[in-house]
This record gives sequence, structure tokens and C-alpha cells, in this order.
Amino acid sequence: MSDTLSLDHYRLLGRSGLRVSPLALGAMTFGTDWGWGADEAEVRRIVDTYVDRGGNFIDTANQYTEGTSERLVGKFAADRRDRLVIATKYTLPLRQGDPNAGGNHRKSLVRSVESSLQRLQTDYIDLLYLHAWDFTTPVEEILRAMDDVVRAGKVLYVAISDAPAWQVSRMQAIADLRGWSPLIALQVEYSLIERTVERDLIPMARELGLGVIPWSPLASGVLTGKYSRADLEIGGGTAAASGTRRNVAAGNGALTERGLAIAEAVKAVAAEIGRTPAQVAIAWTLLNPAVTAPIIGARTAAQLEDNLGALDVVLSEDQRARLEAASAIEPGFPHEFLARPLTRNVMFGGVRIAPRT
Repeated sequence: MSDTLSLDHYRLLGRSGLRVSPLALGAMTFGTDWGWGADEAEVRRIVDTYVDRGGNFIDTANQYTEGTSERLVGKFAADRRDRLVIATKYTLPLRQGDPNAGGNHRKSLVRSVESSLQRLQTDYIDLLYLHAWDFTTPVEEILRAMDDVVRAGKVLYVAISDAPAWQVSRMQAIADLRGWSPLIALQVEYSLIERTVERDLIPMARELGLGVIPWSPLASGVLTGKYSRADLEIGGGTAAASGTRRNVAAGNGALTERGLAIAEAVKAVAAEIGRTPAQVAIAWTLLNPAVTAPIIGARTAAQLEDNLGALDVVLSEDQRARLEAASAIEPGFPHEFLARPLTRNVMFGGVRIAPRT
């Protein structure tokens, strides 16, 4: 990066006029219900540290720590509500065994929004995400329901998370054509360990005006360097968010031989510049011009302070190249095909054309 940043160096979110900090405060660690989060006193310190430094962008969801996350965000945001941009999500079920308690459909969205408003102790949500694609709900139903809660004043902006690029682009086109509220942000997993979103999701977001909000820029903690090959014995982890952070790292697919090798490359760069691996890993995500604000999720105020140090990290071209070589992915079809000299010669007949900036 050519310049260092600060939490009060705000950025526009997508094609909206909404101004947010370059690092979002993730609230999935708020509450101890899943066995590895922060207790209420520590959450207070985390929120105060972030806001006192100029941070204004807090990310939660209806089901994080069984609703405790939203309750704590609401409690500690109450006396400064209007200066904060609070994002939450719907999709995850509010009640087990109820077929309509979760999903992307209208009933799920409306009930989730009403419940989130109560837990957050607010009369509006700044940014509402569809949390994950359910492969069952028509896009028109989702978009119209989103537009309805915006028109009702209960939600200000809408966005999407964890969905196929072709569905997101289709939704944005339909919203534009019908005059419904457009999507302004795309939340995806993005880190040196998870770069496959560079194939289609991130280019799509730039083209369609969605600010990219990376979750897990530290790959469930693997890029901090705290795990070793001895931790690989856990295998694939379990299909639950509860338990331990190591279980979550394994379950998310980050705790692997490849992940540990990338973490070693991060540690080497961090040692060269006198920074922590976490700071280097987060700083790398900020180098992508499509990225608006990576989400940092700390369990202690000390961890948050360390992560905020990423805003001061400057990586040389050589260091960036080494990190990207260690974490390289195959672009796949059609990207590799379209980049081949043979293909380009057939397409352009030897004519040189400058790419669009």
C-alpha cells in the first residue's frame, strides 16, 4: 500500500453514499454461547476501543452466538446509535425444527428483521445481508421483500453474502430494471488461503457496484501463525460453530497443509517488517481495490488493537509478490483460455488495445 490508513479514513460502500471505516468490527465473537467468544465485559472494551479510534462499521447476524451477539451490539451501541453503521443478516433459522424459521424467503426475512430490531434495541438496521444462498427461493421474492423493508424504513440498505456470482449479478440487474433497492455490498470469505473469489465474485462486485466485505481475512486464525502441523490431527472438524476455534478452522477448510504453508510465508514477511502475521494478512486484503472493509473479529481488546495495526502496514512489491506466489490459485476456465496468446491473437488479430481502467 502506498499510504497508511486509519479507522476514520472512511470509504464509500459500493455505489451508495454510505461512509464506513476501512476495517469492520465483526461481532461473531460477542458472547460465550459457542464456547470461544468474549464475555460481556470484554465486548464492552472491544466496542469502546473500536469506536474511540473512529470506527463506525459493526457486523453481526441474527444467529451469532444464539442471538447474544445482536443483544450485546444493541446494548453497547445504544448511546451512540446514529454514528454507527450496524449490519446484520437474515437466513439462519431462529428456531430448530421450524421449516420457515430460516431461509431466504419473505416470511424468514420479515420475522428475522423484526427480531433483530428488538435485540439491537433500534428502530432501523443500516445494512441487511442475505446471509447465505438457500437454492430454493426465487430471486424476485427476495428482492421485493428486501425493497419492502427498505420502504418501511426498517432497513436502509441491502446486501448479499455467500452466494453464487451468477445469482448476485442476476439480482442486481432485476433490481435495477424494476427500480427496487439495489445491493450495495458483497460479503465473501477472502484471505490469502481463500482466493477463489478472485475468479468471478470480486470482478463481478467491481462491475456492478458492490463493495466487497471480506470475512475471515485471517482464515479462522490460521494466518496468525498459532497453529502447527500437530493441529492437523483434528481432521475436518465438526459441522458446528460451537466447540473450539481450532474446530472452526478445520471445519472451514483453512487448517490444512496448504494453509499452514501460506501462514509460514506470512510469518516470514511479518518478521522482515517488524509486524505481526495477523497485521500482514489483513493488510494484504486491503490491497485489492474492490475491497471496502475486511471484517476483524477479536475475542479480546488486545487482539483488536493488534488487528487495527494492519492499517499501518506497508508491503513492498516483492513482499506482495511472495505472498501471492505462496497462495496462488488456478484461474480456471474461461479465464485461462481468454488470457492465452493464441486466443487473444485470434480475437484481436494482432491489434493492441489498452484495457479499460
